[in-house]
Amino acid sequence: MSRPPVWLVFADPLSTRILVETGVVDQLGAALGGRLQPVFLLARDAAAPWEHRLPPGARCALHLDELFPVDLPLAERVRRRADVWLDRRLGYYPLAIRLNYRHRLHLERMLPGHRNELLDSSRVGPLPRHRLVDRAMNRWHFSVMRYLPDALLRRLRAQRPALVLSNLQMQSAVPFLVAGRRYGLPLVGNVASWDHTVGKGVIWTELDRYLVQNERMRDDLERYHGVPRERVVVTGWPQSDIYHRPHAREAYDAILRRHGLPSDRPLVLVMGNTPTNTPHEPRFFDRLVDWWRERAGERLSLLFRPHPRDGQWQTRFAAARDLPGVAVQEPSFMDIEALATLLSHCACVVTNAGTSLLDALVNDRPAVCVLYDEVGGPPGESWAAKSIIGEHYRDVAESGAFYRAESFEEVVAGIERSLERPDELAAERVMVVERAVGVVDGRAAERVVDAIVERVSG
Repeated sequence: MSRPPVWLVFADPLSTRILVETGVVDQLGAALGGRLQPVFLLARDAAAPWEHRLPPGARCALHLDELFPVDLPLAERVRRRADVWLDRRLGYYPLAIRLNYRHRLHLERMLPGHRNELLDSSRVGPLPRHRLVDRAMNRWHFSVMRYLPDALLRRLRAQRPALVLSNLQMQSAVPFLVAGRRYGLPLVGNVASWDHTVGKGVIWTELDRYLVQNERMRDDLERYHGVPRERVVVTGWPQSDIYHRPHAREAYDAILRRHGLPSDRPLVLVMGNTPTNTPHEPRFFDRLVDWWRERAGERLSLLFRPHPRDGQWQTRFAAARDLPGVAVQEPSFMDIEALATLLSHCACVVTNAGTSLLDALVNDRPAVCVLYDEVGGPPGESWAAKSIIGEHYRDVAESGAFYRAESFEEVVAGIERSLERPDELAAERVMVVERAVGVVDGRAAERVVDAIVERVSG
């Protein structure tokens, strides 16, 4: 009798990138062979580049429109509409906002109508904020009685697969959690990033296994979500496997040539945040380009790297385009090797917190963290500074492993100091990486695969 398949559910582009680029998917293909069933919860055009990277022997991928068809019979449309109506009032976003209030997470950032929906306090829902009410809402959210598409249920009943979620906190992942609970399927969930345990939504407590990157995340799952510690496996950060490998100087020089940048000057890599998190960032980019043109053009190059989710990058980085010695990369989910190569050899990283700050520290790059907004934001607002407050940033913020810049003058000073004394904060960088990332040994992806295979083979 053949063993049931293992559905590897790709819930969003960022977690898909990590699992594919770090080799997790290839290793799962080698371990599971024909049992591996990729499932893309992305539009087909967004999934296409990753689909071409699937390992030989894996099953043909299933797609969003096959499992969640738009055109439905009337009775099913009514059930779906009722579920959507209830979810807006009792489900995904109301529970996320209530989690923040209950544990005082991101309160400084939350606003009515915030463009980051997980920080939009107006989504708290109509019911009173009370622990018992929140528990009842949580029970409904993961209830086996919730609507699930008939197309999805038919496949699950026929195959009875194990379910592995690339990002267990995405709204699109909820139907798989509900279905897994309904049919008693093995469930493995990956907590996709170091900050997702605190402020990125509720986490169901009854998965068979949770994969996290460090011990702090395991503590967070127990403290904020009630997840039993014995179900949590600490794997390390798979992306650090790529950083752990050597990246040749020749590959770095080739990237610079593609962008028209000289290879004989120090490179300052400027990492953009999202328009949602830092709406006033373009004013900073403009000023940085002006400074480079007036004071530093003969000494260093600037390469701007927009966030992969920045759909406004051509406007936001307009000042940095078409200048000799300055370049802008097109945002992409597909160029993590190029990022690793740049981080292996650049002289300095300028960023506003986010995972890009962690990227710099793991690669032992001097970093300047921008903690202020350029003129133009409403009085009393501080979007840049708020990006580094929160439970998950405590170790990083207190580490002293980067230069804090609360004015443009401090940004410039941080860049200059990075160029003059690149090893000044090296010891601090090593220490914070140990706390925030854990072991960096090039084997995190292997540990992820071992944890998954152990569970789905049991």
